[in-house]
Amino acid sequence: MTDQAMAAALPAGAARGFWADAWRRLRRNKAAMVAASLIVLIALLAFIGPTFSPHSFDAIDWDNMAVPPGGPNDHWLGTDRLGRDLFVRTLAGVQISLQIGLLATLVSLCIGVAFGATAGYLGGKIDNLMMRFVDILYSLPYIFIVIILSTLFERGNIYVLFLAIGAVGWLTMARIVRGQTLSLKRKEFIEAALASGVGTPGILARHIVPNVVGPVIIYATLTIPQMILFESFLSFLGLGVQEPQASLGSLINEGAQEMESAVWMLLVPAGFLVTLLTCFNFLGDGLRDALDPRDR
Repeated sequence: MTDQAMAAALPAGAARGFWADAWRRLRRNKAAMVAASLIVLIALLAFIGPTFSPHSFDAIDWDNMAVPPGGPNDHWLGTDRLGRDLFVRTLAGVQISLQIGLLATLVSLCIGVAFGATAGYLGGKIDNLMMRFVDILYSLPYIFIVIILSTLFERGNIYVLFLAIGAVGWLTMARIVRGQTLSLKRKEFIEAALASGVGTPGILARHIVPNVVGPVIIYATLTIPQMILFESFLSFLGLGVQEPQASLGSLINEGAQEMESAVWMLLVPAGFLVTLLTCFNFLGDGLRDALDPRDR
């Protein structure tokens, strides 16, 4: 029996012991804890930092256009070519990138977990049909699907954007959950639940899904940077967030056009993006090590 299954089958204190042990293992991983701390600090800075600046993200300072950081003004990280404060615009971009990354990941996890658990538990022809549908979607290029969805609806709407990205990001999670479900559905605690008269929805909700939480958490942590990078790529192409709003991708696009004369316009948003992606990947690796039963 896997550790997750044992945690569900044993008394509540034993289940709590599994998660307490995972938390202790995660705390011993200094890289993961530093990464988690940086993510929290960046998120707090993104949502609270703009309140300490006298500028708004779309306000134009006609007297300070494309000024570098540290100049004789109150633009701490300089301005862009339209005189907009780069500090506030970068934090606004971090806000949107984090929101889209988190919400798109949530959408993909909800679809992937439900789809994969159902396919794996039902098995047979239903499983075969559902997974062939996944294979068909895998053969289609993600970028074209998202572009079509985002252009069919209101382009630049962040809610449409995260739904479009999340709607095509669930395929790998469905496969992961299906594989975990296939290894769990013949376990003794599942057979005991069947013998006690629990129906298929109850088994999926109370026994299968709770026992795949570990892999789901790990993959979710690794999916968030993928979603952020995907959104940044779309915004870089001009298909994501539209002016006057900004995301890290659109800011990097603007900075790339001015990199020869105003390199700070590229380095500031690119630095935030690289830091976020690196931290999420370190945190995902730490969670994998903490929840992997083979490494206990």
